[in-house]
Amino acid sequence: MAYTERELLARLIQCEAGGEGEDGMRAVASVIMNRATVPYGEFFRISQGGNVRNIIEQPGQFVCMRETVNGNYNQQNVWNMDPQEIHYEIADWALAGNTLGAVGESLFFFNPYSSQCPTYFPPGGIGVAFNRINDHCFYTPTQKYATT
Repeated sequence: MAYTERELLARLIQCEAGGEGEDGMRAVASVIMNRATVPYGEFFRISQGGNVRNIIEQPGQFVCMRETVNGNYNQQNVWNMDPQEIHYEIADWALAGNTLGAVGESLFFFNPYSSQCPTYFPPGGIGVAFNRINDHCFYTPTQKYATT
């Protein structure tokens, strides 16, 4: 059975940021919504007018959407999640059009497992460091992103 958009988003929030507190989970949800609503570039084409499911299911974007990583079973995936009320509340908040101001228009996030955020992410210079919330670094699009 396919998950509803709400269920899929709640599971992704829990999987990607469940240990990051409410602001961390809202920040990740905000990036997903920013991708669904950005008016140019790759995510604009992928979202086809704001389709959140298309953004979440875009291949290669979220480790939690992969059943295997480096040839090994990925236990940290959306199918193994059991979202709680907080995850659904944040999913509903995001689907209602809300975003966390602390991430601005960020389209990318990354946990560098380091106290420093790399200046650019992902590779290729399409995102520049904007803010850090808990263990995740958030990146706004550069001019280079517009050509993707």
